[in-house]
Amino acid sequence: MVYGELKIRSYDVQIHRARVEDLERRCEVGPTKRVVLFTDTMGDPICRIKNSPMYKMLIAELGSELVGVIQGSIKLATVHKPPKNLAKLGYVLGLRIAPLHRRKGIGLRLVLELEKWFVENDVDYAYMATEKDNEASVNLFIKKLGYAKFRTPAILVNPVDRRALRLSSKTEVAKLRIEEAEFLYRKLMTSTEFFPDDIGNILRNRLSMGTWVAYQRGESWDGFGSDGKFPSSWAMLSVWNSGELFKLRLGKAPLSCLIYTKISRLMDKIFPCFKLPAIPDFFSPFGFYFMYGLHLEGPLSGKLVGDLCQFVHNMATKTKDCKVTVTEVGCKEMLRPHIPYWKSLSCPEDLWCIKAMKNEESTILQLPKTPPTTTCLFVDPREV
Repeated sequence: MVYGELKIRSYDVQIHRARVEDLERRCEVGPTKRVVLFTDTMGDPICRIKNSPMYKMLIAELGSELVGVIQGSIKLATVHKPPKNLAKLGYVLGLRIAPLHRRKGIGLRLVLELEKWFVENDVDYAYMATEKDNEASVNLFIKKLGYAKFRTPAILVNPVDRRALRLSSKTEVAKLRIEEAEFLYRKLMTSTEFFPDDIGNILRNRLSMGTWVAYQRGESWDGFGSDGKFPSSWAMLSVWNSGELFKLRLGKAPLSCLIYTKISRLMDKIFPCFKLPAIPDFFSPFGFYFMYGLHLEGPLSGKLVGDLCQFVHNMATKTKDCKVTVTEVGCKEMLRPHIPYWKSLSCPEDLWCIKAMKNEESTILQLPKTPPTTTCLFVDPREV
């Protein structure tokens, strides 16, 4: 029960920024119950949505107190629904309720208001992502709002050691031009679930650090596939610098993580000549690189994915406060076993839920039950 009149309105940077930032700092997030993170938006509460084609933030007030916020974005992306595979998607994110005002229906009101904005803008489907064991979120979206479980990708997090990793001498890594990268993505991944129609805008964004391919040394990459020819084995990924938008800070971690962190840093001080990997200090603000658009082909491509991840790790060692690399992949993707990650900080099953905005209940109920037409899932870095 909400006491007093709850008002929901659009975010106004001049009026609400400081209070939204304060609420964000007081609300924990995290891939599992064992890991709790706090977010610092560095003076820009809409940093996570402002790179999307369309976006909106709503705030909830009780009297003069700001008690909740929610964010949403809209884009065109691939959804395998006859007769067309391109749909207008509304993404729900950043739902935060002040700790003292939870379980009062404020979150429900915020989502319903955001869905009205989706309907006004002709959105086909709304979707959201949450931790599988977040009971409050699951109850809200699935039981009260009618969202259906859709996919369960894995969030893979790997710490960045300050020392560069040695890459295989048998692997060649090359950076693609933006036009080459866009050509390849449209050629190879347009059938991938949630592939964004404006992939070119993502690749040209200042936060997108580039796209790289890895292949066996001695083979050629001339024509970057425009002639239909590729190396016998190759892999590709792009990198997004999320640390320029917001920082994270660890509030709680598994005991094993804490012990390993302390021991690794102590060993590094006592025996620096051994060059043991030291785990970063996650209890102070840190940024991360997000790897997206991962693709592989050929019998040796799994190893090449690992080489690319090592290459990104080495890039991260040169960026201040970048302490982890992160990616999110479908639960059955072939490349998943080849991506290095730390189990204690990762989430084996992130929960994606989806809802039809145009009274297509029969269709939306079939989507989660139908196996993906591809094993891949494209995670938009603008929505991380």
